[in-house]
Amino acid sequence: MTTLLLARHGLTHLTGPVLAGWTPDLHLSDAGRAQAEALAVRLGPLELDAIVSSPLERCLETAGAVAAGRENEVVTDERFGECRYGDWTGRPIAELAKEPLWRVVQTHPSAVTFPGGESLTAVQHRAVSAVREWNERLGPRGVYLVCSHGDVIKAIVADAMGLHLDQFQRITADPASLTAIRYTPLRPFVLRLNDLGGEVAGLRPPEEEQDGPGEKAGGQNLTESDAAVGGGAGTT
Repeated sequence: MTTLLLARHGLTHLTGPVLAGWTPDLHLSDAGRAQAEALAVRLGPLELDAIVSSPLERCLETAGAVAAGRENEVVTDERFGECRYGDWTGRPIAELAKEPLWRVVQTHPSAVTFPGGESLTAVQHRAVSAVREWNERLGPRGVYLVCSHGDVIKAIVADAMGLHLDQFQRITADPASLTAIRYTPLRPFVLRLNDLGGEVAGLRPPEEEQDGPGEKAGGQNLTESDAAVGGGAGTT
């Protein structure tokens, strides 16, 4: 049951009004650094088997805050990098919203290739491929953090939820938010989505749940891939 924690980078001075993309030398703002430090405090009780980051500065700085004081080193993986928005990079969102392609981005993103850039389908493919590779590398006991970008996180979540990429705009990933996905042999489970303040200690499964392929609940033998029926009984 490999557990993936997806953290979006903290705020920069361009976050929101401008499509930053792969803009070089874009660092966290003061507010973003505070968000990264708060995320590090939240994740403090949780042992991490790896900390992986997009190569862009705003993600490296967010991941670095989490890694501070830990034995983990931040490992970069370009497959978790931002979508390459091409000619749209650095342009104001208000200006882009007037482009004919903007409506396609909103309603049919699987059909979008940004001018001079990358398709959203390619972004999802590379990011999900990276997740699968890291899951295999860390094994079923692994719990790891990936610091990435809004559209990349949304694409990974859509895959985990079995949603077509055209539905990924229904998902939100705010700056410094945490999303948790547990991958089992049968299906992924989305444990947290766009979480901005929840307690995290329970995100690492108890050892007894990791060791055996099944357990009893109400007299029924379950596997780690079985979903709760009737809502489940919670964690207590």
